[in-house]
Amino acid sequence: MSFEPDVLRDIVQRYLATLAGGTAEEMVAFYTEDATLEDPVGGGEVHIGRQAITGFYEALKRQGDIATELLTFRAGGHEAAFVFAITVGGAVRVEPIEIQTFDSDGKITSMRAYWSEADITAL
Repeated sequence: MSFEPDVLRDIVQRYLATLAGGTAEEMVAFYTEDATLEDPVGGGEVHIGRQAITGFYEALKRQGDIATELLTFRAGGHEAAFVFAITVGGAVRVEPIEIQTFDSDGKITSMRAYWSEADITAL
């Protein structure tokens, strides 16, 4: 399955807007039932399935208000890679590289975020 880049860009922009202003349940709606989420890659557990992914977003939302900004976007086939800025609680900013794969319905089957402590800026 291949998507036009504009279709994936639209999904990613809605994903980031929901990350900033939505609930954990609204975030999980972007994912398939058996999706995986690894954030950060190599630095924690891999969350498998919607229940585990809900827990990840609930924990993130408890850290304070979130703002997001898409900085760079690339798409190919059924995958998107992008750099975005996320500000959490008005206290820290991170610019992860995120790679998402999508099923034929445009739902995320895997999400991997690349960042480390060195990428965190205190505000």
